[in-house]
Amino acid sequence: MVTKYNNNGANLGFERDLWQAADALRSNMDAAEYKHIVLGLIFLKYISDAFEEQYAKLQAEKSLGADPEDPDEYRAVNIFWVPGKARWPHLIEDVEEDGEPFDEKMERLTSELAEMFAKSQHLEEEIRKNQALIGWEI
Repeated sequence: MVTKYNNNGANLGFERDLWQAADALRSNMDAAEYKHIVLGLIFLKYISDAFEEQYAKLQAEKSLGADPEDPDEYRAVNIFWVPGKARWPHLIEDVEEDGEPFDEKMERLTSELAEMFAKSQHLEEEIRKNQALIGWEI
């Protein structure tokens, strides 16, 4: 049964449970600090979904020479390459399996993603410079 809330055109029926879970995870942490964790998780989930979709396509095209484990296959279509242990299905498995506490894992992954993002920004700048040298600008 879907509960209808006032002024919410996007009611899916699990908002209250989701809010309670987020509130329990937040515990005594300041909301200003918590947003960094939540936004990092949302971003990771977003790029993981795009990665998994492309991964499935590449798996289906293996007989044509596609390699689902080649980072260039993802860069070619502007999708972040997500290393094995950073992939969403791996993260939602038993956190204790690898002995790395969840908060430390998230901090490490956030750092790795920030580093990858900085590298991609640098590469984009280099591409634009090279394009300008040949008289072609985006």
